[in-house]
Amino acid sequence: MTLVAAALVLWALLWLLNVRLANGSASGTRAVQLGVPLIFGLTLLVMWELIVRGLNVPGVILPAPTEIVARISRETPTLWADFRQTFLKGALSGYAIGCTAAFLTAILIDRSDFLRRGLLPVGSFVAALPIVGTAPILVMWYGFDWQSKAAVVVLMVFFPMLVNIVAGLSETTQMQRDQMKTWAASYWQGFWKLRLPAAMPFIFNGLKISSTLALIGAIVAEFFGSPIVGMGFRISTSVGQLALDMVWAEIVVAALAGSAFYGIVALIERWVTFWHPSQRR
Repeated sequence: MTLVAAALVLWALLWLLNVRLANGSASGTRAVQLGVPLIFGLTLLVMWELIVRGLNVPGVILPAPTEIVARISRETPTLWADFRQTFLKGALSGYAIGCTAAFLTAILIDRSDFLRRGLLPVGSFVAALPIVGTAPILVMWYGFDWQSKAAVVVLMVFFPMLVNIVAGLSETTQMQRDQMKTWAASYWQGFWKLRLPAAMPFIFNGLKISSTLALIGAIVAEFFGSPIVGMGFRISTSVGQLALDMVWAEIVVAALAGSAFYGIVALIERWVTFWHPSQRR
């Protein structure tokens, strides 16, 4: 109980420190903006460690952060193999295929009102299908390797991307489109010079949403069949073995990979759409 009391005291002290930093005169500086969430995260980890140790929580219920870190250091080759199978093969390939297909389909829909009326309602229906129902079917169709996980990812990212791109291509005003016509611009000239740049914030919004869906879809798909490698496979087997520290190790790797992927897409968005009001400082 001494460790629990120490955790509560530490939480109170660091909470007061964070409040003073966030409301102080230097709250707008870069150092404080980075320091406040960092202190908050470290506080949660230290409290987690002290409370688990102080209450003698069994590792099969909740391992301490130090146990998870130790497991990561011991199982680094295994975690890397799982990451490569799930993220680099299944998630990234499905993400690229799904986003590209959504972009091409959005152009067809933009040029055909018939497709707009026909495909978008179907897309809303398919997007509402539960992944736990569609993933086993796709695994049976495409086999147990990464190709079936990529197929699940394509299904998950295609329609969010499609809806965002179609909405972005409709962002320009009628006056702007009429102005392009007065300059005798063709459809593709108006597309590349006016409508696509205006759609970029919508496109990157879809890319950021899909970046998180891709990894989730690949991991869930592995629960329904995979070779003896992969994040979803490792989580499923480790739960059966009551190796909760390994489960948490996979969760940490997945969280870091997903956050880094999202951050890369957001950084590219800042470079591409620097002119947009949302990117101005």
